Amino acid sequence: MPQVPLALTGVPTDDLKKLLRLVHRKEIELPITPVGLSLVGLQHRTEEFMQVLRGLDEPGVRAVLVAVTAERIEGEKKTPRI
Repeated sequence: MPQVPLALTGVPTDDLKKLLRLVHRKEIELPITPVGLSLVGLQHRTEEFMQVLRGLDEPGVRAVLVAVTAERIEGEKKTPRI
């Protein structure tokens, strides 16, 4: 069984943005559940999302996703392109 990365480090930015968009549009039931993730096509990220977002309400989920996404975007700006 492959080991799941801790937190959201292994989740691609596109999947984070997709989940944030779904939360914003109220297209996923909160608190997040494995079934809810499956219904929106994110079942392949269930373990990572549940590690961090389990039991959080909408403001909590939104805060985590915005923070992680913002950090990634800022990090990409600082990374030199080859």
